[in-house]
Amino acid sequence: MSIRRALRLALLGTLLLPQLPCAARQPTLGVVNWIGYGPIYCAAAQGYYRKRGVELRLVTFSDNSIMSGALEGGELDASTLTYDQVITASAKGWKLKVVMPLDYSVGGDAIVASAAIHSVRDLKGRRIAFQPLSPSDFLLGYALAQVGLSQKDVRPLNSTPEGVVSIMATGAVDAGVTYQPSVSTILKLGGGKLYHVLLSSREARGIITDVLVVRAGTIADNPKLVDALIRGTMDGLSFMQQQPEQAIAIISKALEISAVDAREQLSNVENPSLANLGEVFRPGATLPSFYASGALIGEILKKEGQIDHVPPIAETYDARFVTQLQTHPGE
Repeated sequence: MSIRRALRLALLGTLLLPQLPCAARQPTLGVVNWIGYGPIYCAAAQGYYRKRGVELRLVTFSDNSIMSGALEGGELDASTLTYDQVITASAKGWKLKVVMPLDYSVGGDAIVASAAIHSVRDLKGRRIAFQPLSPSDFLLGYALAQVGLSQKDVRPLNSTPEGVVSIMATGAVDAGVTYQPSVSTILKLGGGKLYHVLLSSREARGIITDVLVVRAGTIADNPKLVDALIRGTMDGLSFMQQQPEQAIAIISKALEISAVDAREQLSNVENPSLANLGEVFRPGATLPSFYASGALIGEILKKEGQIDHVPPIAETYDARFVTQLQTHPGE
């Protein structure tokens, strides 16, 4: 996610794409190596974007913090981002629009606590290791808000998600927030008797959401490209469902991990089905609606000085393509 997605892999292609006229340049989609993008990897490998009329080029970044700027600046035609990045961009006045959700973290992120902590409410006054302005921060903020607490009620210790493991191994904190595989590593400490999962993203489906994003100008000037990206990606998801072993092979090759690891990691994400694609766009106070996650994420970003205002949620997305797909799936 915002920090997590900047994992270990080098930039494929380059940020400085060939400076050709837009009409001549091959359409580009920015990605980072992440298990939740399985439908994209499968769609590209199986030629589904081509079948939809787009010779798409995937450009893989090692640092996703620069991807929204690359999209805004026109180096990319579309990009995968986390929803918090979209809120940040919108607060800057950038006209970036979510056109579809790609995946939810459902168990991949977790609050791990000592045996003495039995509920989220028990975190009050406790020392907690996590990385500010990351999915860990948003998951913790969500969990605390559900029981009437905030981060003012806990004692934060700034750490990278990977660093949470070593901190908890020393017993210096009562809880930590991180993601897999660090969660499993922590649970094994002390023979598996020291820590347990207090709450995971499985209980907060939608607080950490990856999305497909384009510029508002692209929607106006090239709606066929946007429609092809969405429909091609959903073709990739159908392939994953119908040919799971072939899909695992494609995904593991794209991520340079074993098939065993790919299969295990897929259990921690959910790629929304066609019927559920519109959930994020519906106004409401419950997840996975952007109106629920965006309000909480926006307030955290504002409190930390990353944005000066929380933008209207309705300005962060364009649901027309998902609505069209759901109404006319066979086109």
